[in-house]
Amino acid sequence: MNQDEIKFPIPPFTLETAKQKIQLAEDAWNSQNPVKVSKAYTMDSEWRNRSQFVNGREEIQQFLTDKWQNERNYRLKKEYWAHGDDRIAVRFEYEYQTKEGDWFRAYGNENWQFDAKGLMKKRYASINDVPINEGDRKLK
Repeated sequence: MNQDEIKFPIPPFTLETAKQKIQLAEDAWNSQNPVKVSKAYTMDSEWRNRSQFVNGREEIQQFLTDKWQNERNYRLKKEYWAHGDDRIAVRFEYEYQTKEGDWFRAYGNENWQFDAKGLMKKRYASINDVPINEGDRKLK
C-alpha cells in the first residue's frame, strides 16, 4: 500500500473520524484547487453531481476547473448527517457568484463511500440553487 495514497482517517469511521473527514473535504473544496481535491478520490471514483456523471480523477479535475471558473467567490460549509463503517452522509450549503454577478446559495446532500485507504470511491450529490442578494450572504 503506497503511503501517498492513504487519506486518513480511514474506515471504519467513528463519529469523531467521520467529522474529521468532513472537515478535510470542506477545507479542500474551499481551496478551489482541483488537483488537491481530486487526490481525495480513487483513480476510478464515480460521481453523480446533480444530473452530471463524472468518473475518475481526470474528469473530477476538469469538472472542478469548469465549476470554479463559473462559480466565483465560492464558499462551502459541510455538516455531518450520518455515517457507517465506510460511508458518510453530509448536508451542505455553499454560496457563489456567477460571471454576470448574480449570487446563489446551493443546498444539498452528499453520500460518500470510501475504500480501505480512505479514498472516496463514490460521491452522489443532490443540489438545489436559490438566488440570493449579496447582502444575504452567510458564508464569507
